[in-house]
Amino acid sequence: MEKSARANSVMASRFFVSVLVAATILALSGVEGTTDPSDVQALQVMYTSLNNPSQLSNWKTSGGDPCGESWKGVTCQGSAVVSIQISGLGLNGTMGYLLSGLMSLRTLDVSDNNIGDLIPYQLPPNLTTLNLANNNLSGNLPYSISSMVSLNYLNISRNSLSQSIGDIFTNHSGLVTLDLSSNNFTGDLPSSFSVLSNLSTLHLQNNQLTGSLNALAGLPLTDLNVANNHFSGWIPREISSIPNFIYNGNSFDNGPAPPPPPYTPPPPGRSHNNRSQSPPGAHTPPGSGGQSSNPDDGNKKGLKAGPILGISLGSLFVVLFAMLVLVFWLQNRKKKEPAAARTSAGNLPVTIDKVNTEMQEQRMKSTATVADLRPLPAEKFMTDRIPVKNGSVKRVKSPITATSYTVASLQTATNSFSQENRIGEGSLGRVYRGEFPNGKIVAIKKIDNAALSLQEEDNFLEAVSNMSRLRHPNIIALIGYCAEHGQRLLVHDYIANGSLHDMLHFADERNNLLTWNARVRVALGTARALEYLHEVCLPSVVHRNFKSANILLDEELNPHLSDAGLASLTPNTERQVSSTEMVGSFGYSAPEFALSGIYTVKSDVYSFGVVMLELLTGRKPLDSSRARSEQSLVRWATPQLHDIDALAKMVDPSLNGMYPAKSLSRFADIIALCVQPEPEFRPPMSEVVQALVRLMQRASVVKRHSSEESGFMYRTPDHEGPDMSY
Repeated sequence: MEKSARANSVMASRFFVSVLVAATILALSGVEGTTDPSDVQALQVMYTSLNNPSQLSNWKTSGGDPCGESWKGVTCQGSAVVSIQISGLGLNGTMGYLLSGLMSLRTLDVSDNNIGDLIPYQLPPNLTTLNLANNNLSGNLPYSISSMVSLNYLNISRNSLSQSIGDIFTNHSGLVTLDLSSNNFTGDLPSSFSVLSNLSTLHLQNNQLTGSLNALAGLPLTDLNVANNHFSGWIPREISSIPNFIYNGNSFDNGPAPPPPPYTPPPPGRSHNNRSQSPPGAHTPPGSGGQSSNPDDGNKKGLKAGPILGISLGSLFVVLFAMLVLVFWLQNRKKKEPAAARTSAGNLPVTIDKVNTEMQEQRMKSTATVADLRPLPAEKFMTDRIPVKNGSVKRVKSPITATSYTVASLQTATNSFSQENRIGEGSLGRVYRGEFPNGKIVAIKKIDNAALSLQEEDNFLEAVSNMSRLRHPNIIALIGYCAEHGQRLLVHDYIANGSLHDMLHFADERNNLLTWNARVRVALGTARALEYLHEVCLPSVVHRNFKSANILLDEELNPHLSDAGLASLTPNTERQVSSTEMVGSFGYSAPEFALSGIYTVKSDVYSFGVVMLELLTGRKPLDSSRARSEQSLVRWATPQLHDIDALAKMVDPSLNGMYPAKSLSRFADIIALCVQPEPEFRPPMSEVVQALVRLMQRASVVKRHSSEESGFMYRTPDHEGPDMSY
């Protein structure tokens, strides 16, 4: 007995020691483990963007270990951050620009705060839960949501989001809950809603949505709220049977929805209004016990006779319809027999396939003319077989709307790419003036293959596809391309007046054309181009090489941005130059790109601010011929932008003092916002456009009422309205 008790005591002691050792090992591993560096950097940027709130205990702007130091609301697995839940803390500011670095994050909940600005363009790609509800977010839904295929809960309600919802749900069959309510969304429901095969809760109330609910028919919804929108048409039968369906505050049609063809008349004597609880357009199911509002016996008899008459007429209609179809088929067959006799049996399917292919190509070309880059559903992508080298082809899953040219035709247009026709040179190759036999003049960029890595060569046709769908008056249109015999060329519209860089920095008679008003118009036009790339295109397009040399001016000095969509082909050599020689605020390169290689839409905003500085001062971004303190334009000019006296001395001498002081000051204010070293504090391009529009509107007031300021009167074209759109 004693031996047994002693043995049990020893076993218990050993078990306790084992548990203690295991717990100690786990604790030590937790202390020693460090968080993934990319996760740390993303959280640091997020903390800074949220204005370093004290509510986020243990968070830091630099250094720190979120997993080891238990940052508030942060949950980890090993060294990876898997959850951020910081709702209801009164946070403001923005969400930062590095969220896409949180590769292991599954839950992001920042709801019930005061976070503003746009939803970041790039979100954590592997989220299952995203809750941004009840903040001050604006803009539209970012396209990066389309690639978040693991999402099952998405709530962006009670914000100030606008524009159309966007067809971004093609890959979200696992989504269970979607709440977009209480925003300012407009337009019809996206067709990709129809593939949400697991969606049970959908809240769209309190928006400005239009069109029908047909995209929702067939979804396994149990909770649907579409109240207070502008929906119209009939409510599909399937939707009317949803257990929790709220639809008031719309313009739905009354009466039963028409059945699909062939049309069968509904039985007479049945009134939709007999069911007071059914939504408009819902069918009263047979056997539901619907009663006539009139107790007259005669009407009751009519109800009995009505179905019999309806069935008889319906049957007769179906028989007649079948007979007509049969007669039509027989006649059509007789007409086609002679043609069929002349065509071999094997050729007929080929002819049909050819017709179908041509129809499909025509549909793709029509779709590609829209003004943004919203991709088509995957099953509708056309695969092009395009020759890229001798005997080989390249498959591209995108429609290319630009014309495909041969090398021979472009050689003829440029006189074999002669030196006399060379009009410029960029990081990717030389640009030549070309003239086609019909008299059309074009600019042809001949890409130097030695400047591209193999991977970037493979990206060429995808870049062409994306560029061909850019449609904006301030972006140079891609007319065509060439990808044969190892050559890669791009054909663009020809812009007569050359680049803004040359007009600003090479003294000739053209320099006098750039009046102050013309410079503001150039800034506004290029701002509109970047706004289109960043905030209209889906997915957003980052330019990466925004500079005055890539802004071309036509005869009326309207700006046209070049190289949009070529970011994927930027050679590595130029990136290395940018990160070594243009450190910090030098040149056009934003600080975050020069120091770490990170480049976002906010980096484009910085480069735009540098171009505005060029317009204001007439100086180059980097000028080694000047005194050391003035060689970097941004470093020299930024401290003086809010000093009125210093600002007047900075202005381009070629303007000869012909500018309004107030306009100059507001122009400088916009520059100061754009060239801030922290990317999260730079404004989106839509705000820059609005600021420049207001500046131009005030200019038109000066034109109408006063010309005393600095002795300068604005001259605006008659066609320019108050919105100053071009």
